[in-house]
Amino acid sequence: MNSKDFYLGPYNSAQSRREYDRLLAEWISNGRQLPQVASQGSIAVNELLAAYFTFAKTYYVQDGEPGKEYVAMKDAAKLVRALYGRVAVNEFGPLSLKAVREKLIENDLCRKHINQRVNRIRRIFKWGVENELVPAPILQALQAVAPLKYGRTTARESKPVMPVADADVHAVLPFVSRQVAAMIRLQRLTGMRPGEVVLLRPQDIDRTGQTWVYHLNRHKTQYRGQLREIYFGPKAQEILREWLHRSPDKYCFSPLEAEAERNTLRKAKRRSPMTPSQAKRAPKSTPKRKKRERYSVDSYRRAINYGIKRAGSPHWHPHQLRHTCGTEVRKNFGLDAAQIILGHKHAAVTEVYAEADRQKAFDVIQQVG
Repeated sequence: MNSKDFYLGPYNSAQSRREYDRLLAEWISNGRQLPQVASQGSIAVNELLAAYFTFAKTYYVQDGEPGKEYVAMKDAAKLVRALYGRVAVNEFGPLSLKAVREKLIENDLCRKHINQRVNRIRRIFKWGVENELVPAPILQALQAVAPLKYGRTTARESKPVMPVADADVHAVLPFVSRQVAAMIRLQRLTGMRPGEVVLLRPQDIDRTGQTWVYHLNRHKTQYRGQLREIYFGPKAQEILREWLHRSPDKYCFSPLEAEAERNTLRKAKRRSPMTPSQAKRAPKSTPKRKKRERYSVDSYRRAINYGIKRAGSPHWHPHQLRHTCGTEVRKNFGLDAAQIILGHKHAAVTEVYAEADRQKAFDVIQQVG
């Protein structure tokens, strides 16, 4: 009989439920058979994770704080910690990784995101091998787990990012702050990423030439040694001018300024006089959600979502503005120009962002088809 007793922990405890979920997922991934149990004698997965994130906190740094990749690595490790935290690292094999992946499918993550998380988990074990915390054969075994393939998994597919119609963009502008409206318009004209427009400062813009050049100190591909420049033509320069009258090291678009303008406008529209208690009311010294000096990618996206709801227009997100710009540049000036504007090293990447001009295909087929 293929049977074995497992101690899950105290009855009905959170620990026992986690262990049950882990064993069940592992059993299903192994064709509804019990997996072979490896020998004991290595550090626990929790110890590996603790050591890795001590390193990652200083490796994935932006502006002196843990960056986006650090957060992504933490997200990838959550399920590993929950299912296999107390297991020895030399027991974490391909079947364990597939069990984690199965849970990610159950949690309704898309296929591409699941593959990214699995790769990040492998990266943790690779670091463990490098630092002699994990036996090399464990990493070799984990590398045998193939990525989920399109059409061959129950994981859902993510929707492709499409350009956003200019009419939908213009409909939102009256319902967002001046700061957010300016960022939207700049993104649409230049193809900047959301993470690039929120970091814009006067000192980063070279205004000596007819075309202004935005030099980024940090960007998505900086760790690969690539340079990133963004170009501002006459239309973008006109938008930018009113935001450059500040200290060179201050961010052009500030939620603090947006809130001050919003409060001033509310006071101006006020019909009833302010009560004495309201006049004496001082701002909270420790507000729960203190406004920052610059927008984050998330706060910028939330501000756009708020404007979309107020405008009643179709939903779109700021990264689609980059696709819209890339599509327009490719249509009018070719793929090479779109590659330069979007800052891609390889044209194949630009193909994803700059949607092919379908109208050209329609015109051709009307003549030959």
